[in-house]
Amino acid sequence: MDELIEQLAAKVGVDKAVAEKTVGIILDFLRTEGPTETVQELINKLPGADAAITSSGGFKGGFLGGGLMALGGKLMGLGLGMGEIQGVARELFKFGRDKIGADKIDAIIAGTPGLSQFA
Repeated sequence: MDELIEQLAAKVGVDKAVAEKTVGIILDFLRTEGPTETVQELINKLPGADAAITSSGGFKGGFLGGGLMALGGKLMGLGLGMGEIQGVARELFKFGRDKIGADKIDAIIAGTPGLSQFA
C-alpha cells in the first residue's frame, strides 16, 4: 500500500494522507458495488488495504444514496477535484493490473456501474 500511496502523491499530486483515505474509500466502494470476489482478490494483494478502508471510514452512500455519485461526493469532500479523482482511479487500476492482472481489473471496471468513465 505504501508504494501505491507514494505513486499517487508523486503522479497525481495529492497529499499522502488524502491519497490513503481516497484509496480506502474507492476500495470499499468497489467491494460494495463491484464484483465481490475479484475486488476482494485485489484487496488481498494490497498489504494495508483493509487498514486503509477502516481508517478512511469506508464507503457509505450517505444523502446522495449509493453508487458513483455518492463516491464522487465523498471524494470531493476530501478536497479532490474531478481531475484528481480520475488520476487516482487510473493509477489505482494501473497498480492493480500489476497485482492481479489486466483481465481481472477490466472485469472490476466492467462489473461496477459507471466506473468505466474513470478508468
